[in-house]
Amino acid sequence: MIYRQFGRNAVMVAAASLLFVAACDAPSEPADTADATPEAAPEQTAEPAPVPAPEAAPQETSEATPEADPEPDDAEKSAQADGGALCLDAGPQTPRDISSATGLNKVSFPKAPPYTEMNLCNIHTHTHAEHKGPGFSIHVGDGPNGGYACNETGNLTEAELADPGEGAYKGVKPGDTIEVHWVHSSCDVAPGEGLGACLADTCADPLLRVEAQSFLVVNDPEALDFTDLAYGGTMRNNFHQAKLIPSNTGTPVEFLGSTTGPSYTQSQCSPAQVTWNVRPNCAKLDINSLHKWAAEGNVFKETKSHGVRDLVTAPELLSPIE
Repeated sequence: MIYRQFGRNAVMVAAASLLFVAACDAPSEPADTADATPEAAPEQTAEPAPVPAPEAAPQETSEATPEADPEPDDAEKSAQADGGALCLDAGPQTPRDISSATGLNKVSFPKAPPYTEMNLCNIHTHTHAEHKGPGFSIHVGDGPNGGYACNETGNLTEAELADPGEGAYKGVKPGDTIEVHWVHSSCDVAPGEGLGACLADTCADPLLRVEAQSFLVVNDPEALDFTDLAYGGTMRNNFHQAKLIPSNTGTPVEFLGSTTGPSYTQSQCSPAQVTWNVRPNCAKLDINSLHKWAAEGNVFKETKSHGVRDLVTAPELLSPIE
């Protein structure tokens, strides 16, 4: 079945994933209970002494062995780990392990066109990688500061790990992994701040595409320069485009998913519908170029790297990768 029912409101709600909004449920107060009135003890009456009955021969009894609780299925395990019931009425979610094609979510929607036929509307980063992939499979932890690290992290030199001092771009340091998202929209829009920049009054139900690349951040001017991967007013075929998106880090894995960010979980799902294209290997990126991008100002008003959404593991929340 094909759905396009979410539209502008869903994307605006999904924009909260970049604002670190976490909803906290207030603990419920226990209901008042009335004290029970003790019942009066019945009056004792004299009874004739009973005549003892002949003892019956003891019968052999076998104790019943209690049945073991059934093992929870994958969905139950995922819900238990997440602390709540899976949002099974939602469409496919992101991030995921791109090495696994498994997915049981049946909600489908049209894939977005190639990013070269769409308008770039936003660029932002997450520390660490939100997805898990062949080149970034080291689990850093759970929660907003968790995610995955590039496999080469342990092989960095002292020079690559040298602290460059405080810079303009916050939330990342040499040795960290970041995942960069180039967000594209089918709307006639220009790049701007947040996911709201991907919408227009005349385009309430856009197709969205995210091109994703994980980078190992180093202190090395010979590594990739982020300002070469950013937006500088570039137009190609009348579409706003990044200067460059890496094309030498393996064949991207394309799938249907959602927006990400730490405000979403497997029990609090994103309603947005997004086509993803995630590259499977890391590349090294010079941290000084991130600081330069922030210091010089950018149309996205990005000055810090964002937190991550925990990996979605429940097959019921994942689309099958074709």
